[in-house]
Amino acid sequence: MSNVRDLKGQRFGRLVVLYDTGERKNSKVVWHCKCDCGNEVDVIGHNLTSGCTKSCGCYHKERVAEVHTVHGMNRRKEIHPVYRIWSAMLQRCENQDHKYYKNYGGRGIAVCDEWHDPAVFIGWALANGWQKGLQIDRIDNDGNYEPDNCRWVTWKEQAQNRRNNRFITFNGKTQCLADWSREIGITRGTLWQRIYQYHWSIERALTEPVRGA
Repeated sequence: MSNVRDLKGQRFGRLVVLYDTGERKNSKVVWHCKCDCGNEVDVIGHNLTSGCTKSCGCYHKERVAEVHTVHGMNRRKEIHPVYRIWSAMLQRCENQDHKYYKNYGGRGIAVCDEWHDPAVFIGWALANGWQKGLQIDRIDNDGNYEPDNCRWVTWKEQAQNRRNNRFITFNGKTQCLADWSREIGITRGTLWQRIYQYHWSIERALTEPVRGA
């Protein structure tokens, strides 16, 4: 605990940190926070300090209402398809009542601060390959929703990136990509690219040093 940054009493957006819950997610400290709106939530420390989480979710709800009002998106026919993707992404990560929250926000997945603005997210999507029918996919399935970790893929490609499908066998040992990443010290994103994008052999992907490391 001596190396843990003490966030107690600090403010991050609308959240004020009250105390360390004692819980750890992916080896990261979970802090209990109070939002300016009165709600209290538990948030991973990294998501606070990186700016990914700045409220209990009330900011997202206000932005949705604002965008609907200003841009006329309250009429269903005028909702941009990417806006639906944006809204669903925020719900999975920030709405604790959402049926898939436990697989996203519940395990520490957050949406970066800049993408809390739907206009910014839609702009990124249109400039980075979005087409009708594609889904947003995180390259590192343990990482956040942010420009450097996201891409647009088909349903089939997204299914192939699910964390329960990524098991690799090497030298008689089988474990998921995230575990190999921790064991050999190469990021999961790099391993994913080597194996599934560049089609390297498993041996080369797991043993070749990263340039500049």
